[in-house]
Amino acid sequence: MSIQERAVMSKEEIRSKLLQPDVISGSEILLRSLLLEGTECIFGYPGGAVLNIYDAMYSFANIRHILTRHEQGAIHAADGYARSTGKVGVCLATSGPGATNVVTGIATAYMDSVPLVVITGNVATSFIGTDAFQEADITGITMPITKHNYLVRNVEDLPRVIKEAFMIASTGRKGPVLIDIPKDVSAHKIAFHYPDSVHVRGYQPTVKPNNLQVQKMIQAIKEAERPVILSGGGVVYADAQNELMEFVEKTQIPITTTLLGLSGFPSSHPLWMGMPGMHGTYSANMALQNCDLLIGIGARFDDRVTMKLSGFAPKAKIVHIDVDPAEIGKNVKTAIPCVGDVKMVLKQANETAQPAKSKAWIEEIARNKQEFPLRFKDSDDELKPQYVIDMISETTKGDAIVTTDVGQHQMWVAQFYKFTKPRSMITSGGLGTMGFGFPSAIGVQVAHPDRLVISVNGDGGMQMCSQELAICAIHNIPVKIVVINNQVLGMVRQWQEIIYDNRYSFIDLAGSPDFVKLAEAYGVKGLRATNKEEAQKVWKEALEFNGPVLIDFQVRKDENVFPMVTAGSAIHEMILGDDE
Repeated sequence: MSIQERAVMSKEEIRSKLLQPDVISGSEILLRSLLLEGTECIFGYPGGAVLNIYDAMYSFANIRHILTRHEQGAIHAADGYARSTGKVGVCLATSGPGATNVVTGIATAYMDSVPLVVITGNVATSFIGTDAFQEADITGITMPITKHNYLVRNVEDLPRVIKEAFMIASTGRKGPVLIDIPKDVSAHKIAFHYPDSVHVRGYQPTVKPNNLQVQKMIQAIKEAERPVILSGGGVVYADAQNELMEFVEKTQIPITTTLLGLSGFPSSHPLWMGMPGMHGTYSANMALQNCDLLIGIGARFDDRVTMKLSGFAPKAKIVHIDVDPAEIGKNVKTAIPCVGDVKMVLKQANETAQPAKSKAWIEEIARNKQEFPLRFKDSDDELKPQYVIDMISETTKGDAIVTTDVGQHQMWVAQFYKFTKPRSMITSGGLGTMGFGFPSAIGVQVAHPDRLVISVNGDGGMQMCSQELAICAIHNIPVKIVVINNQVLGMVRQWQEIIYDNRYSFIDLAGSPDFVKLAEAYGVKGLRATNKEEAQKVWKEALEFNGPVLIDFQVRKDENVFPMVTAGSAIHEMILGDDE
């Protein structure tokens, strides 16, 4: 089907044409099935084992494919696409090294519950197990980091497998699913029949909450005097931001949002306390330690939030709302479990929710917010990274979608960027994957061509996938690429300073490229700032430029992220600044 044909056909006519029982190859079956599942873009890199698929794609004019410059770039772009839209992201790689190059991206998506369908090629079925050229047991390798995976040995199974993969990836606790297709399977031909629905034995995620448990939570709220809501990425993934807002307003419970939950509740709300945990705000951490009721909503109580588990929320009765029953009670003792889709649980709770006895508690938290705000020692002589993030936040008014890499800059974004809209904070939380920030922004921008997309990176992580600058130039993908350049592995340096008594070991990134020249070499506009005046000027220029821009903000090397809770400490045992 050509683009011209598709342009004059309705969605129903296109679907009907795709469903025709033509005798086609496994490769064509894959492409038709992806279109039937609503796939808008494939991020991929070809190789021998997927050449049948790419050959079929040559005649599929209505398939959009973006050729990244590395498979890791492809899967992170698919991840960013999925996080920012809620749709299933699709990545395609060849066998052997192509498949193993996506393993880090699969683990990244798995840890953060991101819906992906990852398609890999493999050697022909007759060669599997013979150590053939570019053979790798990718289903075995990825079994612990996928929600499910398939090795398709018969082309007859392919339509069902694709249907199942999309269903599994996008329901319950979302996550990545891998489909490994041997080369002969992609070549065999059969009559195409795509199933209307599928049933996977043993897979029946619980989405409808138990009303008794919800009412137990409502009763606990009525009795609470110092309640706190801990909201996580599950709220964002369930598109439950409106239900959460209603719940907070009705119950008058102060709320803290995890790193992945940041865009699920507006930072301007008076009951919002900021992010909790290792680099959380004073008000959020102290509220968690002194609350009498803690309601975890779509958050998994990971170690960067709880810190020392035995000292976490010692006075609280804990309610845990999560679609994954395996998370409840895994890390913290739960008094009231609520298994179900976050959106459905909150809708049900809002029917009978009433205010807690929290007036005095809210006043105490407000005092903590006023007395211990996030702050940094500003300087007219040098450019501070916190200033850069604050400037970006003020000039965009929270209207951008921001992706980050991993490190100090990630925490400064979490602290100083004021998020107002859902799915506007895209970051690697659970795995902490350096190299994620920039390519994920490409996927976000592809999905949202009319939105402002900003990618904030350190000078370390930026070098891990900088080759994807080519994609921005070729396709004019107008991501604003921010590099917080301190010439050092900043978070590692901070730990070595505070925990390892200033024994700095192999963290110096001197000798990194001139990022402006690197961008220009790829055909991307490059700008640089070394002080506040230059920062304001180049950022304004970047925002006004209709295309991709890389801005190299050169900041001081020894700036630290505060507050900080060191490993082994309880979350109220915070280092608030350099003087402590």
